Amino acid sequence: MQAADLAIPGVRGLTPYLPGKPIAELERELGLSNIVKLASNENPLGPSPKALEAVRRILPDLHFYPDGGGFELKSALAGKLGLEPAQITLGNGSNDVLELVARAFLSPEVNAVFSEHAFAVYPIVTQAVGATAKVAQAHDGSRGSRYGHDLAAIAALVDADTRVVFIANPNNPTGNYLARTELHAFLAGLPDHVVAVVDEAYFEYVAVADYPNALSWLPEFPNLVVTRTFSKAYGLAGLRVGYAVSSSAIADLLNRVRQPFNVNLPALEAAKAALDDAEHLQNTVRLNDAGLRQLGEALTARGLEFIPSVGNFITFDLQRPAGPVYEALLRQGVIVRPIGNYGLPNHLRITVGTAEQNAVFLAALDRVLAA
Repeated sequence: MQAADLAIPGVRGLTPYLPGKPIAELERELGLSNIVKLASNENPLGPSPKALEAVRRILPDLHFYPDGGGFELKSALAGKLGLEPAQITLGNGSNDVLELVARAFLSPEVNAVFSEHAFAVYPIVTQAVGATAKVAQAHDGSRGSRYGHDLAAIAALVDADTRVVFIANPNNPTGNYLARTELHAFLAGLPDHVVAVVDEAYFEYVAVADYPNALSWLPEFPNLVVTRTFSKAYGLAGLRVGYAVSSSAIADLLNRVRQPFNVNLPALEAAKAALDDAEHLQNTVRLNDAGLRQLGEALTARGLEFIPSVGNFITFDLQRPAGPVYEALLRQGVIVRPIGNYGLPNHLRITVGTAEQNAVFLAALDRVLAA
């Protein structure tokens, strides 16, 4: 008997998550230096100086286990968000809390619904527990933002066996978003046996007027779970801190399946300090806004169609298989993200970097496309 035969069917059918290529790996492969990585939606400014100092202070205490309940970070989050600590579940990145939702509410007898081109973790956590994944076709551009969530199509797949609906707002890797009115109406129409997860990993970057703060709907929708992260705008991707906000009843269930020390000590301290650095967050958002304009204008000038984004990345269409262009950019020392695994084989996703990093990418792209 093969090892795969011992796994549950959902696991056997999974494709492992493909992260962006690390800088060190490209250095080893091609012997390059001064590499620009714009593949994983990381903050080009790095972490807050306050977060770095908090990590330095805690280093002598690494022989202690972290606070398994995350009391201080949950209290800080609750104060900032105007909620109760009992509504918060901490995770080793927001991926972790997405998995907690799957473990708490999904099983082989039920299903989860999400959109085509949505975050790759949704099918992974769904199938890993043996549940059925039901994928709604994305908008084709005729009724809504092309490649974005078609909420009517998602609602049509919800049935008596649906337990979880995953909604990414804004969505990764496409960058488009759902407006306040349409998302609220969708949530209001869900049956009471469905847990709605609104994934707001890029919340801090969004400045459009009709973008909703789903946390404000928690009193209205008892089955709503909102997930956020410190990996993006707060620049702590390497430490892995995310969180879910929900009713205290749902948070209690998530904490029953959460590992006791799932967030490490430096991560807890860094996240708490990062919350207190409004200036760093403002600088991050300001840089990102300028970078979105820089990249959008440059892609338009080159005749390359892109999906308008409110996150910290832009996905653009090469009108041909993107794999060879991605590989050629690697040889130029620029790492971006091919997204064929999201059903977009002709697209590349570029993280917004500094103005200088964006310029390096654009120059490399010009050389590759002219070759």
